Order: sequence, then structure tokens, then C-alpha cells
Amino acid sequence: MKERIAEHLAVFRRGVVDLIDEKQLTVLLRKSFEESRPLRVKFGMDPSSPDLHLGHAVPLMKLRDIQDLGHQVVLIVGDATAMVGDPSGRNKLRPQLTRAEVELNLATYKDQAACVLDIEATEIRQNSEWFDEMNFYDVLELAGRMTVARMIERDTFQKRMQAQEPIGIHEFLYPLMQGWDSVEIANDVELGGNDQLFNLLVGRQLQEQRDMCPQVCFTMPLINGLDGRKMSKSYGNSIGLTEAPGEMFGKIMALDDPSMEAWFTLLTRVADAEVETLLAGHPREAKARLAREIVTFFHSSDAADVASKAFDRQFRDRQLPENIQTEAWPVDGDELPLAILLKELGLAKSSSEARRLVQQGGVRLDGDICQDPMQAVLRPASEFLLQVGKRRFQRVTPR
Repeated sequence: MKERIAEHLAVFRRGVVDLIDEKQLTVLLRKSFEESRPLRVKFGMDPSSPDLHLGHAVPLMKLRDIQDLGHQVVLIVGDATAMVGDPSGRNKLRPQLTRAEVELNLATYKDQAACVLDIEATEIRQNSEWFDEMNFYDVLELAGRMTVARMIERDTFQKRMQAQEPIGIHEFLYPLMQGWDSVEIANDVELGGNDQLFNLLVGRQLQEQRDMCPQVCFTMPLINGLDGRKMSKSYGNSIGLTEAPGEMFGKIMALDDPSMEAWFTLLTRVADAEVETLLAGHPREAKARLAREIVTFFHSSDAADVASKAFDRQFRDRQLPENIQTEAWPVDGDELPLAILLKELGLAKSSSEARRLVQQGGVRLDGDICQDPMQAVLRPASEFLLQVGKRRFQRVTPR
């Protein structure tokens, strides 16, 4: 049994930031094996946006590894908590979502979580199941389980008070709601991001108040996006779980070198010793291996092979990608400034972005770098090729 416990502990430990506490987890694992009862491992996801990215995949990958050990993953879809808004890591008041907005986001969440989890083996619960049944007096009873002094200990609220940023009373309810989920489903363990530790400990406290065995809490780090900042769709530095293999591969190849070690640990199953060897070698080869591992997981090994070869053709061998999109000359006139043309073709979101791309040397016309945003571009007699950045190509033909 010692070997089996050690195997399971190694999976729980890999890449974690906090584990509270390991001795208790060891006891729970021993009891689980003796009683042939899998541990109930809780993870909550609020449907606060319609899409998931690789940052969301970090805890999901951990949960999948735990599923593969035979434990029961309980996915709490926070359709009630999403309408409050998690204050964790927020320096400003988060806008509250309506039930309709939450339901719209919810439609995609389960399908995208299934990209990682064995969804058939996952127990999925929506916390509106119990919160919709609460009346105002039930909410008062829940609020009475924690003091204001304890609540404002958390660093998120401390920072906002120091910055004189407003804190809504409803935000104090969020940790209590997340913690109450743990009471309702009687889980043994809860996983969250490392910005969630306070909320997880509240669940532990509420279970103790109800004479339940307090949950073990463990957290995973937040990964950097493609620009070195925290991965966020709002920063434009994320990679979606459902992105095409070629796009996913190419974006991973643009990752900064210092982030590779964390990505290997948190988003692949490559052994630590092999990761160390890869990182000691050529960075491009290590990054290509990272990209292949991730694309294989979310798509297939064949898709990863095709994406790798296409990337090599396009960038290493300086060949053009296959299936370049073709667009017709976008206006009636015979001439357009380059920046306006990029905007009209959808290669830039705005004229100012187009000007910036050109001035930074990121635009080529038939292979030649253009640096004048006002350069006149004539309607092509047959076609010409525009390239924006490293991965975006478009052929333009006469109208």
C-alpha cells in the first residue's frame, strides 16, 4: 500500500503551489484504499465567459490525472456564484452577470471541459441546485458563519481598501458560497488556482462547523500567456482549447523561453527528468516538443505531426503555408493607403493598429517589408500577397 500511496501523492504534488495538508491527504488515501472508496475531488468553474483557454486547462489536466488514478472528480459549475463574481485577484469591482448571460456561457463550458476531462466519469453539479432553494434567512445564517475581520484578512480586499477601491457587500458572500458547495457535496479534496486558497480554506472551515471531515486544499499556479503576463483572453495572449492544431502549434512556438518549464510541468505528462534534459538543449527543439505534446492531447498525434511540418515549412524553411485565404480588392477605387487596406481586409482591427503594424516592420507586400502606412497600394492586375506578422497571409485579387 505504501507504494500505491506514494504514486498517488506524486500525482497530487506535481506542480502544486499549496497542499493543506499532505499528512491528512495521506490518511485519506489510505482510508480510500482500505474501503475501496475513491476520494471525492471538487473543482469549481464559474461560467463567467464563453470560452476556455490553456490557463483553464491547468487544473483540468490535474483533475484528469486524478481521474486516471480512479478518484471521483466533482465539477461544480458555478451558475449561482458566477452572478456574484469571484473577487479573487481583482483590483476592481467585477461586473455582475445576469442569469441569461450565465446560461449562455454555460452552454460551451461543459463541452470545452470535456476536451480534458473524462466527462462520462465526472460528476457535474450546478450550485444553483442548492442556492436557488435558499431564502433570505438562509443567506443570513450562512453570512453569520464568518466575521468581517476574517473576511478582510484576504489580500485582495486589503489591496482594494488601501487603493480606496469600492468593495461590494455581495463580494463577501462569494467565499461563503464556494465554501458551502463543499458542504453540499461532502468532498474530501478541493482543487483551485493559487489565487483561490482563501476560498478553499473557507470550505474547510464550513465543513468543520458542520462536523464534517475538513477538505484537503491544493492549488495550482496561474500560467503566463504568450506575452509573459497572466494568460487572459482580455490581454489577447491566450490559446483556446478548441483552436485549430496549426494555430495552436504556431502560438506555442511564440512562447517566451522562460515560461517553457512551467508549461511542460502543468500542461504535459513529460517526466521531470526529461523536461530538464529538453530545457538544457536547444530552446527551439524543446518548444517544438512542448507544442507537439499539447496539440496531441487536444487533437491527435497525426494533427500534431501535420502542424509541425506546416510550421517548419512556413518558418524554418521559409516556405508559404498551404491554403492561404484569398480576398477580392475591397473597394471600388483603384488605390488605397496600405494601413486602410489592412483594415478593410480584416488584417487589422483598426487603422491605428494597422499603422502600428506597418511602422514596426510587421507587414510585407509580395515579400517586401513596408514601413510607410500611407504607401499607396494599387488594385492588382492579377493578385498580390500580404503578410502580417509571422503567421497571417492573404492573397488579394482584382474585384
